Amino acid sequence: MEAPVWTKEFQCRGHESALLDCDSSDRNTCSSGKAVGLTCSEPDNFQLARGSSRCAGELEMKKEGWWSKVDVDDHSAWNLKAADVVCRHLDCGSAVSSGWKKMDYYIGTWRIRSTCLQSKSAVRECISTKSYTSFSKLEINCSDSVRLVNGTSLCSGRLEVKSNQSNQSWSSVCEDDFDLQDAEVVCRELGCGAPSVLQGALYGDMEAPVWTKEFQCRGHESALVDCDSSDRNTCSSGKAAGLTCSEPDDVRLSGGASSCAGTPEMKQQGQWRPVTDWDTEWDQKLSSAVCKRLDCGSAVSTNISSSSSETPVWGISRSCVQSDWLVRECLWLTGYRKSPKNLEVVCSDLLAQPNISFSTHIDGVSEATQQGLRVLMGSDFTISCSVLPQYPGGSFQLIFNTSDPEQKTYTLPAVNHSAHFLFSAADSTHRGEYRCVYHLYAFSHNFSSESRPLHLTLAASLTHLVIRLVVLVLLVLVSGAALFCYSKANRGQTPRREDNMEVRYLCGADDLLGEEAGGAQGSE
Repeated sequence: MEAPVWTKEFQCRGHESALLDCDSSDRNTCSSGKAVGLTCSEPDNFQLARGSSRCAGELEMKKEGWWSKVDVDDHSAWNLKAADVVCRHLDCGSAVSSGWKKMDYYIGTWRIRSTCLQSKSAVRECISTKSYTSFSKLEINCSDSVRLVNGTSLCSGRLEVKSNQSNQSWSSVCEDDFDLQDAEVVCRELGCGAPSVLQGALYGDMEAPVWTKEFQCRGHESALVDCDSSDRNTCSSGKAAGLTCSEPDDVRLSGGASSCAGTPEMKQQGQWRPVTDWDTEWDQKLSSAVCKRLDCGSAVSTNISSSSSETPVWGISRSCVQSDWLVRECLWLTGYRKSPKNLEVVCSDLLAQPNISFSTHIDGVSEATQQGLRVLMGSDFTISCSVLPQYPGGSFQLIFNTSDPEQKTYTLPAVNHSAHFLFSAADSTHRGEYRCVYHLYAFSHNFSSESRPLHLTLAASLTHLVIRLVVLVLLVLVSGAALFCYSKANRGQTPRREDNMEVRYLCGADDLLGEEAGGAQGSE
């Protein structure tokens, strides 16, 4: 401590409004290093009212003894990340959803600066002025008894469970006490998708206290505290349960002929609504983010048309659009108002993957093997390409790769969304890999989609086997005859007359005549 030092001992009862209002008495001499240090918790002047629990409802702030509703200064800057700051301030875990509810009248609300919540930990530091022109109220739904901390998003982190509702203490969960079915319940409770990673100490080691029960969820429970549990063994260090949930299946392109074309929509609070940003400059970024999220490639077309229909829409935070990734933390609810435009997006992977199939004709028989399809030599066969009926027209290109470097291609127009490539008299040149590529010109762009590969091998037919057997027998006979004649010639023996016919057949009539003539001359 530094001089001077207070010379009185405070004797407060706790209800005084100021420290100087407390009674005091003379104190003893204070030794060095005994300066008092104090940390106060945030004032209990925020609440979520009229919800299903203390962690869900309309955000209110207590000021001058009165509870008043809280709205934000800029709806376009509000998102689930900002709501998560409020949830953690209220010791309510993670933000699950947030939006506005339309009012039929204007009410006085305190304004909270949305951008302030991104960098400040104290909510009260972000409250600005009171306004009497608001016609909406902010609603936030937080997870009550579970949260993920130290993660990269609201759907990842080290798992903590509220171990005591009265003193609001949180406990880490041991990895050995937590399995995939337990993780499914947590991810669902947090409004996330299915669990994708479950690994101990992934987001830091556990901090005391540690949860003293082992969860025994069946996977269908709506909250982790609804699961059965039993006493656990001692949890060793480095075993804090780390969980990563996938993003929820809450993005789609609606109204198009393909899942990769249409109006962007997102699902929040169980409702599908169009997404808009009200700024033409951000439409292309929003379109790219939607295509990327849906694994539909990149945005190749963004069409904007005016809209006069009165429908609830989701707004999208610009900061999230800038990051070229679309997640639920970016959404904010605009309320029931007329959307000034209708956005239609076309992604590069517009077309469904075509199918490739194989068939043989009349006398041909095909056989499936581990290496692919096997067709009999000499058979006629057909490679067929087809695609789901999304758009009329287009063409199919059949690409044929052999063991040789040369690649062959064949092209036919799509008739009834299919094409058939006929091949006759299969031989070794037809062995290889076939792929169908569907090409279509639409929305002023060329699109294409490729099928899985089809591997074709060859097998000899019964006819070919018989012919090969006959040829083999003839070769054996001819070889034997030639060997016999060669042996007779080397020995110089004259065949017996009774063998003349056999030898004449095997070795030739001219040879026998020559031998007989030579014999006659010798006798004379």
